[in-house]
Amino acid sequence: MVPGMNVDESDERPGAPFPSPPQVRRRAYESVHAVLSDDHNHEGGVEETWAVATATLAECGAVGLAAVAVELSLQLALALERIANQQHLAAVDLVEVWFVD
Repeated sequence: MVPGMNVDESDERPGAPFPSPPQVRRRAYESVHAVLSDDHNHEGGVEETWAVATATLAECGAVGLAAVAVELSLQLALALERIANQQHLAAVDLVEVWFVD
């Protein structure tokens, strides 16, 4: 189990800079790249992704971390739409299949 990360209001650093769109995209890229970079060490990729998230939280606060989460969601949605179109499915149907427990 991966430890949780508390991002409530008390964690927000006063004056934490809101990341620029390129910073947000870079952090999103770093997060995904960390998971995909080592096919033989899934746990290491997950740990590196947590390190990216933790660094984002420390540098930009909860708002910056949320911005990265939104960017990741947007990029995932675009990828799922492309896959769904190729398979002649609705993207919302595909996402339900991907996230079924």
